[in-house]
Amino acid sequence: MPSERRVTLIAAYADNRVIGDHGRIPWHIPEDFAHFKAETLGHTLVMGRLTFDSIGRPLPGRRTIVVTRNRSWGADGVEVAHGLGEALALAADDEVYVAGGTQIYDLALPLATHQILTEVHLSPPGDAHYPELEAGEWQETRRVTRPDLDWVWLVRVRGPQAPADSLEA
Repeated sequence: MPSERRVTLIAAYADNRVIGDHGRIPWHIPEDFAHFKAETLGHTLVMGRLTFDSIGRPLPGRRTIVVTRNRSWGADGVEVAHGLGEALALAADDEVYVAGGTQIYDLALPLATHQILTEVHLSPPGDAHYPELEAGEWQETRRVTRPDLDWVWLVRVRGPQAPADSLEA
């Protein structure tokens, strides 16, 4: 993966790092959905099959690549990859936004150059979590604070850690 290629993890997580519970987001914040749309519109989204299933359709104005181990899975309006490396190769030179879930975030974190995070000030129960970040690995470049959430932009201080083709789901 060329170093100038931008791979951005985009996620909303609670104070306890929860991102989901049984395939659902455990909060409803319309402004954050609008923020996600504004950040990703016109770009490529890479997500796992369970995340795609929870959304239920490709999101308008974005190319969607779904990562799944199931070789027979398919859905209208999306491209299918059978590993993260394959998904990133399909995306070619597009700016890629990795949109979850937990397994895909874990696989993509070593390759990410940027993160756009919504820190939701709640601690709901959940079965899906955002990965912990290494201290000193990321630098905050911008923060917008609201009473119920913070939007945070991060850039990687050190370069990506692994070649994309070594990360298979």
